[in-house]
Amino acid sequence: MSELFSTPEWLDGNEHIIEPIFCEWFLDYCPMRCIHDHFYTVDGLVADESSIMRDIYCAIEEYVDTGIAKKVKQLYEALKITAYSGPPPLQTDRIHVANGTYHMDGTFTEVKEFCMNRLTVNFNPKAPQPTRWLQFLSELLYKEDIPTMQEYLGYCLLPTTKGQKMLMLIGKGGEGKSRIGLVMNAIFGTSMNTTSIQKVETNRFARADLESKLLMVDDDMDMNALPKTNHIKSIVTSECKMDVERKGVQSQQVQIYARFLCFGNGALTSLHDHTDGFFRRQILLTSKDRPADRTDDPFLAEKLVAEKEGIFLWMLAGLNRLIANNYQFTISERAIDNLNTIANNSRNYLDFMASEGYIELQEGNKASTKELYETYRVWCADNAEKTFASGEFSTFLRENQERYHLKYLKNNLYIKKRRCRGYEGVRVLLDQSEFLPGK
Repeated sequence: MSELFSTPEWLDGNEHIIEPIFCEWFLDYCPMRCIHDHFYTVDGLVADESSIMRDIYCAIEEYVDTGIAKKVKQLYEALKITAYSGPPPLQTDRIHVANGTYHMDGTFTEVKEFCMNRLTVNFNPKAPQPTRWLQFLSELLYKEDIPTMQEYLGYCLLPTTKGQKMLMLIGKGGEGKSRIGLVMNAIFGTSMNTTSIQKVETNRFARADLESKLLMVDDDMDMNALPKTNHIKSIVTSECKMDVERKGVQSQQVQIYARFLCFGNGALTSLHDHTDGFFRRQILLTSKDRPADRTDDPFLAEKLVAEKEGIFLWMLAGLNRLIANNYQFTISERAIDNLNTIANNSRNYLDFMASEGYIELQEGNKASTKELYETYRVWCADNAEKTFASGEFSTFLRENQERYHLKYLKNNLYIKKRRCRGYEGVRVLLDQSEFLPGK
């Protein structure tokens, strides 16, 4: 940048740098905006902000004899104030690619608009079909799940959460799942973040790192159950700003639209949240087993990245199909069964309610919530199942009254002349002598 800094109009006669003039001059040559304390150019986020300090240093080194490091930091902070801007409005009718702007009506222009998430892939309508990528997917995924992956990766190209899903790909290990993350990094660049979904949920500063990101990849999902899920659920479905915190900075309202793509050896589970709201936000795909005689290609990632222009067109086709289907993903029966299995394992109440010999769903009968829970405990003991807390069990019953044709009776049920809470439409088949001691 030395040729850019040849006219020091920001220098007064006493070799004093006039900060406002310097900042305006600097931004004329290097147009940037500072949004929520980060610099953005027409190409998106400036990932290495120390490069800006380096450019400031190059500009002033001939004119500052002492304390140059302090002066550089001072000018850097002044530059943030001068370049301050609010975030631009979200644009879901176009995709900012490396060589211009692709509009969702199919038109393309080489004009680059200012944006916060420019991709690092060119739009090339003549790019060859990504044959190695398609072969890789056919070896990794079941045929009926490939359209789901195509639509989801395409979904991540636009800053929107209308699909209201996160995608989990699980396998036994060694199948090559993480290669997808490497390819996406080559396409999304600084518009992608690699971190842990556990960290996003539990670390109050981690959510700020998702600002302006189109995609978040967790390439080795922690199998420990999430202690809570409210932040993840909010991000997956949020269509308004949410509060984020940064260290040493006042919390801010930020629009987060990052989509979650997670790879692991097991499904995402929660310690306490076993509701439909948690599971309906997930798409759960399973990978094929790794063939025992397969020889891994150490250069596979490079070969796949070499096809990124064709992969982008493939993703774009998935996005167009998703939009045409009103943001409803193509989900196979296999994927539906995957999620139902995980949900049922996490909510064994469903199996209990379908069991025989413990309760009977029948109009006109009544049972207290305590009787139902004690019967559930016996069922868990008989079937070597984990027993969930009474509060969770009670919440499940209240939320699923319609499913089982029950009617909640709040302090309107009499057991041994005592008023208590319970349900109409169910009766317990065990007598109290069969209830387990304790709890």
